[in-house]
Order: sequence, then C-alpha cells, then structure tokens
Amino acid sequence: MEKKEIIKEYTNEDITVVWKPKTCIHSKKCWKELLQVFNPQNRPWIHMEGATTERIKKQVEACPSGALSYRSNKAGDPQEVHLETKVEALENGPLLVYGTLNITNSDGTTDKRNKTTAFCRCGASQNKPYCDGAHVQAGFKG
Repeated sequence: MEKKEIIKEYTNEDITVVWKPKTCIHSKKCWKELLQVFNPQNRPWIHMEGATTERIKKQVEACPSGALSYRSNKAGDPQEVHLETKVEALENGPLLVYGTLNITNSDGTTDKRNKTTAFCRCGASQNKPYCDGAHVQAGFKG
C-alpha cells in the first residue's frame, strides 16, 4: 500500500506557504535566514505572522529543494511559477534543477515539480531520485 504524501499549508491574508516534508533536503536555509517565520523548535514550525509577505516569499523562493512553495490567496494572481530550466550541481550535494518538470519515476508514477527539484548525486538517499540530505551523513564529495 502506497503512503500518501504529507503536505502542510500555512496561510496569511496574502499567500499560502506549502511545505512538502518528503521533498525537504534539510539545508536549514529557511530557518537560518528567517527564524521568526521558520522555526523547527515550534509547533507549528511556520509562523506566518513573523515577517512581511514579501519577506516570506523571498525566503521560500530561496528553498534549494522546492519543499517550500507559495501561492497567492488573491483572485486573479497566477498560481504556478514557471521558470526557464537551469541545472546546478551543488558542491558535495544534490543536483538542482530549476523550472517546471514532469518526472516519470522508475515505478511508472509521475510527478510534476515547479521551481526547484533536488536530485540525489550520492546514491544514499532513501527518497530516490530525489535528495533527502543523506549526502551529509554519507560524507559525499563531488
């Protein structure tokens, strides 16, 4: 039996931040740069009143895995971000692919990813083909 992916949503008046824990590579970028909103010590860990909407958007856009995304709560605003495709190999880390991707997994299931997708380069991920941060524990160099 296949487990359903957990997706959490946090909202303020302007936007809804979407967090997909399975996609997260635990780079810590969100909470190290905006702790007043993203604090893993708190429950819930995202506090939408901790900063302005623009500042939250900026931090979400910096998420290297795409585990964090946002959508506008205002009618008429575009709901998906489509980017030109760009590929970046992070030193000792995952392969980041920026843009809208349609991915067919080895078991035949498909995923659509927007913004940033982190692919495993070390082989240690338990969430292949995606990075789960295991490269740190594995001591991956490359």
